[in-house]
Amino acid sequence: MTQSLLVVVACALVDADRRVLIAQRPEGKSLAGLWEFPGGKLEAGESPEAALMRELEEELGIQTKAACLAPLSFASHSYESFHLLMPLYVCRKWQGAPQNREHAALKWVRPQSLHEYPMPPADEPLIAALCDLL
Repeated sequence: MTQSLLVVVACALVDADRRVLIAQRPEGKSLAGLWEFPGGKLEAGESPEAALMRELEEELGIQTKAACLAPLSFASHSYESFHLLMPLYVCRKWQGAPQNREHAALKWVRPQSLHEYPMPPADEPLIAALCDLL
């Protein structure tokens, strides 16, 4: 059986203290209660960077530029009904303070502590790359 491919972009926002912002998935969504890197699905004709800038504005109320998004790693994970391909970008420069608009909670976490937060299977492998970077 062939699975459809879903491309979702994610961002590790890194603050001046080298902490990473994670967001808790809200009730009513799949994988509710798990912690993830902010981001979302690409819309038709959208580049990964454009999608991420749009999602960061929608989810967190912050603005950034494509030049401030550095690709770090990616996840490739088969869920039951689709295959997820998720590039992870690192962003250290943005305008505005992240606000919780769509998630159950937001939290700034040291990279080495990310393992303490339950995450979707696709997000977990990305922690090692963040720990190596930070």
